[in-house]
Amino acid sequence: MTTTIAPAATRIGHVHLRVADLDRAIAFYGELLGFELMQRYGAGAAFLSAGGYHHHIGLNTWESLGAVPPPPGHTGLFHTAILYPDRKSLAQALQRVIAAGVEIEGAADHGVSEAIYFRDPDGNGVEIYRDRAEADWPRDAGGGLSMRNARLDLEALLAEA
Repeated sequence: MTTTIAPAATRIGHVHLRVADLDRAIAFYGELLGFELMQRYGAGAAFLSAGGYHHHIGLNTWESLGAVPPPPGHTGLFHTAILYPDRKSLAQALQRVIAAGVEIEGAADHGVSEAIYFRDPDGNGVEIYRDRAEADWPRDAGGGLSMRNARLDLEALLAEA
């Protein structure tokens, strides 16, 4: 088997989620996480973005209108990770999520990033995070990454909102 390496500039461009209630999902990703509605595609789909891009998040009810989340222990998307540009933006997003009563399932300082985990109204996992500057990433004696799963101080983060 030949090993193929994706170019360094390769990125994941967008996520497209099946949701049970389109308006509820638009409110969650729009009002709480700050994405702008770019287009509705009939009554069954919508596309949201940050910064005017055509879309970072696609939402549809084509096969899921009124559906329930899959039960635990099944395959599927673990979470969508949304990268905020700085700590203040992350803190502001977290503040909106908490104010909306969304249950925080976890938070971690990974050394390379700070991350908060919760679920959207359809049970999809969501991570909001910010990266540290690469020069600040923890390294082992050999220069390799030394990521961790330490406690993230949410109160200190929220103080920066």
